[in-house]
Amino acid sequence: MLMLTDPAVTAVRNLTHQPNAPEGAGLRIATDPTRGALTLTVTPAPWTGDAVIDTEGARLFLDAEAATMLDDKALDVATDAEGRMEFRVGEQPV
Repeated sequence: MLMLTDPAVTAVRNLTHQPNAPEGAGLRIATDPTRGALTLTVTPAPWTGDAVIDTEGARLFLDAEAATMLDDKALDVATDAEGRMEFRVGEQPV
């Protein structure tokens, strides 16, 4: 199962607990076959068939393909040179 680092937990909670976000919102990770990439969007609820990961109140919704692709990975967050938050996927720590 996808693991979240402590900074990722904080970032996801910050994104999904905004004043205008609905109760139970989460960060949805889905595959985008046309771009060959993953997309991240804040959604009010999981889509049908999504895997749900809740780590300390940080809710992730993964489409079936993303769940398989990220099963043994870790989600982390870093700040780029311009101060913007950037999610990164890497190997789970041993």
